[in-house]
Amino acid sequence: MNSSVRTGYEGNRTSSIFSSKLAPGADICVGFTILLLALLSILGNGLVLLISYRRRKKMVCSELLCVNLALVDFLCCICFYPLSILSSFNHAWLGNHITCTYYGLGCYIFGLCGMFTIASISVIRYLKTCYSMVYAVWLDGANIRLVCCAIWLVAAVWSCFPLFGWGEYVPEPYGLSCTVAWHSYHTSFKDAFYVICSFAFFMLVPILLILVSQIQVLFQVYRFTHTLTARGIHTTLRNSERRLSVMFFCISFGFVIAWTPYAVVSFLFIFHKGNWYMAPSGFVIPTLFAKSSHVYNPFIYFYFNKAFRQELRSLLQVFCHRPARNCVGDCPALDQGPHAIQIQLQEQVPCLLEANSQRNIRGQRSVTNAHMQRVSCWVSKDSVIPSAGENSSVS
Repeated sequence: MNSSVRTGYEGNRTSSIFSSKLAPGADICVGFTILLLALLSILGNGLVLLISYRRRKKMVCSELLCVNLALVDFLCCICFYPLSILSSFNHAWLGNHITCTYYGLGCYIFGLCGMFTIASISVIRYLKTCYSMVYAVWLDGANIRLVCCAIWLVAAVWSCFPLFGWGEYVPEPYGLSCTVAWHSYHTSFKDAFYVICSFAFFMLVPILLILVSQIQVLFQVYRFTHTLTARGIHTTLRNSERRLSVMFFCISFGFVIAWTPYAVVSFLFIFHKGNWYMAPSGFVIPTLFAKSSHVYNPFIYFYFNKAFRQELRSLLQVFCHRPARNCVGDCPALDQGPHAIQIQLQEQVPCLLEANSQRNIRGQRSVTNAHMQRVSCWVSKDSVIPSAGENSSVS
């Protein structure tokens, strides 16, 4: 009897953990919000990936990191957010522990990849701007690809530690999402070590690198443009450098702004043993705000990057004119016979023959005129200029 009571208690506890702590109307709003963010992210980052593939031979090395960031946002919205959307409409998490571990592991991997990628963009941008003569040799395409591979490897390895007892993936306090068990800091030494290292080395250090690098880059660009302006030098390099610096600053600063509320709330949730200071609904807004970081990067690319806008315009023209071309090639006209292509070729043959005959006639006339000029020059030894009658005949 005790075992049955214990089993029933554990079942109720499990169902309470994975059930929503929000009102049914709030669950629907959360589901539609995540759905909207996912659709915008898939559309925007999908266009970035498609355009990057089209201009892959024209891409510079630093753009590989932007492609990696777009790939992270695209895959995260496709592979994991549908589970959170369905759980919101279901008013409870779907699948219990297995899907919660899958969702928490995947989102943490992609979250770390996004943070490491933006930190790499900021540091590489800083080295190129401030120490270009020293590190220019090392910042080539092969090393950038190694950086991308290292980002994925480190993120995957660190995110897999909870699978071996160092930490755990549990539902969020409001019950419709899963993440690292930040509150397990009080459980054991392994959990405390994993939580503290996650915050210190995988959140605080990248954010500091991003902020310091971007501030230094903006200062260097400002000093460079101020020097050129003082000397009266106006070049397109100054404007392009400024736009590029502002673009990377917006990407980095937007990511930091989007994830800071979630980091603060999670940090407070670590050291407080009670949850009286914040209701479960207080975790919803920071979580949704963090998910919005997948959306705005494509808009930043298209606003600041002229090459992306041109490729998007040409891509839209291709898709707009493709149905018309397909209709011309595939839809036969009603007035044409069964062999429309042969009829067109037969109609082109007389035109080609007529054009060739006209070309031959003009060639014969030019040969005759040249022969008459040579004859007139041979007869008139005093002057090699043809007479007026010959000029009239030539003309």
